[in-house]
Amino acid sequence: MASVMEDPTLERHFKGHRDAVTCADFSPNSKQLASGSVDKSLMIWNLALKTRAYRYFGHQDVITGVQFSPSGNLVATSSKDRTVRLWTPTMKGESTMFKAHTAAVRSVAFSHDGQRLVTASDDKSIKVWSVRGQCFNYSLNQHTNWVRCARFSPDGRLIASCGDDRSVRLWDTSTKRCINCFTDYVGSTTFVDFNSSGTCIASSGADSSLKIWDLRTNRLIQQYQVHSAGINTFSFHPSDNYLISGSSDSTVKILDLLEGRLIYTLHGHKGAVITVAFSRTGEVFASGGTDGQVLMWRTNFDTKSYRDVLQQHGRRSTPDPPPHLSDIHPRVPHLHRPQSADIQIRPTVADTRSADPHVTERGQAVHRTTFPNGQTRMMPTQAAANSHYSNGLPPCHVASPRVERWKEGKCARGAGWTAGSEIGPGGGGRREEEEEEEEEEEEERGEMNPLEVTGRQSRLDSTLGHIVQQLDILTQTVSVLEERLTLTEDKLKECLHHQATILEDVRASGERRRTYSEGIDGSPHFT
Repeated sequence: MASVMEDPTLERHFKGHRDAVTCADFSPNSKQLASGSVDKSLMIWNLALKTRAYRYFGHQDVITGVQFSPSGNLVATSSKDRTVRLWTPTMKGESTMFKAHTAAVRSVAFSHDGQRLVTASDDKSIKVWSVRGQCFNYSLNQHTNWVRCARFSPDGRLIASCGDDRSVRLWDTSTKRCINCFTDYVGSTTFVDFNSSGTCIASSGADSSLKIWDLRTNRLIQQYQVHSAGINTFSFHPSDNYLISGSSDSTVKILDLLEGRLIYTLHGHKGAVITVAFSRTGEVFASGGTDGQVLMWRTNFDTKSYRDVLQQHGRRSTPDPPPHLSDIHPRVPHLHRPQSADIQIRPTVADTRSADPHVTERGQAVHRTTFPNGQTRMMPTQAAANSHYSNGLPPCHVASPRVERWKEGKCARGAGWTAGSEIGPGGGGRREEEEEEEEEEEEERGEMNPLEVTGRQSRLDSTLGHIVQQLDILTQTVSVLEERLTLTEDKLKECLHHQATILEDVRASGERRRTYSEGIDGSPHFT
């Protein structure tokens, strides 16, 4: 059993996207998982059991990248619609949007202090932005083809990028210059990232290779050729001891970077794996792909000491030369069924541990649009979409738009503005909102089937029980505080009494000393 617990296991299975899942990221507190899709929607999965998921609409084309801010209060998404959005991952799902590039935006990432964004685009450029005002800072322009990915180093002093020009470039953020370029790939480079310590970068390629460079020596220190098709993405474990990769060969591979070998192959997806991501603590990781599924795996292999893991893998060794493959299939009931490529994913969310959570769909109230002439304008989403796309969707009312101008990377804000309402990509705007409100009111009135009523009742009982426990704790805390306050008052009274006694003693001593002095110096003199 020890060896089973050591293996990664499938823990959750989320279904809700209607098309391929292109990107995923965990919140810093590991309580939420964000995923973007070809279906143009962003989904926020709350990882606590029996909690609802949220689907946000706003982008007009495929979402290509997603990342939580270091504080967790924002989610950035990039899209082929040439824009970047910053969302608040709450029930309202509000977001601001700015036009970032003149072609598809392939990736978006925060700096580790949360103050800047870096974007990569098919317009062959990398751009750095200020998060506070969504203001453009500067561009990096030496790539000669589409730029697939760009990431900040942990200290924010470097940016790594890669693209279809078969190169990996390293940039200095202070001088805005390319300080190194690696050109060892046969085909396109698909993904690049720093390890958590910032000492190495890894990059993957369409030629199915994964390479790791040591930035202190600028040397290639490891190279893996373990996939049978192109690698689309990878993620470093926070310990830097492991790395997971997702490939068009439908598998997720787990690499042991200290041993320099492949240790696991995960079979779970039916089709290419487009995204993988470790949580911030490394306890779980997620994968998503063309089958529209998001799988969440329990790491397990990092729960034991590294020496124990190596001993276990030593017992698994075969006469074959390394790497030794351990094909790990999900050890829980598997929800995948054979489907042809044209079968649509049902718009419901399911996982392997709880009943289907309710999915709440949200549009966006207002966004900021940045135009090629440097102006930024606040307007409802759909109206902006119609200004760029002829998709036949009804325009929205714009009330008193605010205009912002850019000059030398700074935003000069104009007059105030009042936001109009937005109609989501599906149209219907106000009517859909009214229907959602009616549905929520019906749920509040209890117009649901008995199973839902029972489930809600059990959740309510559990919540009330938790509240009672918290109240008991508070009562005990207040009682302890009262006791401590009483003791403090008693001690204070004793101190005051002692202080009064000391003052009286000092005063009496002073009077005796004065009387004695007067008896010596002030004695009467007779003439």
